[in-house]
Amino acid sequence: MSATDVRWQQQIKDGVAVVTGASSGMGAALARQLAGYGCNLALVDVNAEGMAQTASEVGSGITCTTHRIDVSDAEAMAMLASQVVAKHGQVNMLFNNAGVAATGNFEVLPAEDFEWLMGINFWGVVNGCRSFLPHLREASWAHVVNTSSIFGLISVPTQTAYHAAKFAVKGFTDSLAQELADSHIQVSCVMPGGVKTNIVRSSRFVASDNTSPTKEEMAGTFETMANLTSDQAAVQILHGVAHGRLRILVGRDAQMLAALVRLLPVSYVKVLNWLQARADNK
Repeated sequence: MSATDVRWQQQIKDGVAVVTGASSGMGAALARQLAGYGCNLALVDVNAEGMAQTASEVGSGITCTTHRIDVSDAEAMAMLASQVVAKHGQVNMLFNNAGVAATGNFEVLPAEDFEWLMGINFWGVVNGCRSFLPHLREASWAHVVNTSSIFGLISVPTQTAYHAAKFAVKGFTDSLAQELADSHIQVSCVMPGGVKTNIVRSSRFVASDNTSPTKEEMAGTFETMANLTSDQAAVQILHGVAHGRLRILVGRDAQMLAALVRLLPVSYVKVLNWLQARADNK
């Protein structure tokens, strides 16, 4: 552990972090690790039961509140910010982590599924930033952490909605970081590769034809290919936050794919297709 990590852990002790998508996966893992450093928590999710489980896992040495909120609801998020400050007195960190998936070719993916995903994955980030930035400005130190994805850098078929949201989060976060560059508020964009979460099993799925993999088959493939657990991903995320990195690539696969896009910004698709063909022939 570097001296920077140690100083950051000392700084966040007794601070307050808001974590959306806190009922499972990376959100729950981030909450557990932040609590381990003595950071107080406001957990946000629509899954009250999952949030309660996360709250039970963070221990009793901190103040932890739970808030059943749909991040796509701008009015509810504005009320949430006031509630968190009323209960905790301040906000230092905002982890806009809530995310969902919808799989299917664009022509068969229902418009309501596209809108549902954008509401959570993109507008949830915007709503979080809009609601909490005034309070972050009042804190002595602050950090906004928005979760995009390696799918905010590369594109594959059947993920038009997910790519639209994650590319948007990356662009939004990059611009926000420039706007806040002269302030005390740091900004990071998290771009995970494969992380073992329930996002695929919980996704909305529309088969393109009778030969398409089933949702269960896709979930199994994803879990086999995902290299990191949620806890391992959270360690990498918080290390990047501690070092003030604008872009936090999580996992070797994310780092390799980001490098591939830099080298071959257009023809990387051919490389991915070739790799997929090799995998299918094994």
